[in-house]
Amino acid sequence: MNIKFGIIGCGRIAERHAEHIHNLGELVAVCDTKPERLELFKDKYKCPVYSDIDELLENEQHIDVISICTPNGLHAMHAIKALQKGFHVLCEKPMATSVVDAEKMINESLKANKRLFIVKQNRFNPPVQAVKQAIDELKFGNIYSVQLNCFWNRNPNYYKGSDWKGTHKLDGGTLFTQFSHFIDLLYYFFGDVSEARGFSANFDHRDIIEFEDTGTVAIKFYNGIIGTINYTVNSYEKNMEGSISIFGDKGTVKIGGQYLNELEYQHFYHYEIKDLPPGNPPNNYGEYKGSMSNHDKVYANVIDVLQREGTIATNGFEGLKTVEIIHKIYQAIK
Repeated sequence: MNIKFGIIGCGRIAERHAEHIHNLGELVAVCDTKPERLELFKDKYKCPVYSDIDELLENEQHIDVISICTPNGLHAMHAIKALQKGFHVLCEKPMATSVVDAEKMINESLKANKRLFIVKQNRFNPPVQAVKQAIDELKFGNIYSVQLNCFWNRNPNYYKGSDWKGTHKLDGGTLFTQFSHFIDLLYYFFGDVSEARGFSANFDHRDIIEFEDTGTVAIKFYNGIIGTINYTVNSYEKNMEGSISIFGDKGTVKIGGQYLNELEYQHFYHYEIKDLPPGNPPNNYGEYKGSMSNHDKVYANVIDVLQREGTIATNGFEGLKTVEIIHKIYQAIK
């Protein structure tokens, strides 16, 4: 029996969700406040459309999972409504823009005894999975340090066509919208961050966004590993790089490319990562590109969990940790 999904928020990322739902499950209904978006989904997927989330949740009780694809600052409110109505929830990144809201989402999922899935599709990149296995098998020996570099381009047009991107209230900051996937991988690989220090500035988007477009951060993990995060959306005309370099006493690795899609360097003591399968292309939004398009694997995991008692790829607690780390970095910068 197909898992039935509803989508809240019908922007560009929702189109990617709908494609994979159509292939792997059943899209039952969608909701958005903009009529033109609803018409597109209605025409393509022949499903009921709603302009009010409460009406969808009340009228479509046969849905199994609500996918939250609304602006960042609305994730918590919409997820909590769905959980309280008895639906499982799949929430786009970032889970929330505040630690309190993320905790509320987890608490509501526990109260309702419903699953809370968080979209972190970069975990499925073949080089990321191979390096995670090498870490778990102690192939790096003692890990000393890590460097995360995120050099992307987000030009004025990216923000111009949006009524929420670039705002404190609904976007939250560059680390939330552009690079939360990368912060998640730091937690995925090394655990929680104990300390952060940093600087940030808005060099080229002063009249466009309400927060930084560039940052440099030093971090220390609870396990003693130290690291740096260098990020910007000022890479000239196009995305340049998204990379993680790891240094241990028995191995060094760089996962690179523009989207953590290439194993650029490896050197281990008596070990080698071999035969990596090709990854998916990045999400293509026309003028700009995002992280790797692994939403098919995200949905396959949701279905596996609900139908075969599989393990959630990224649960609410892990989503919370990303929000906590970003919050810690922003507090240190302030």
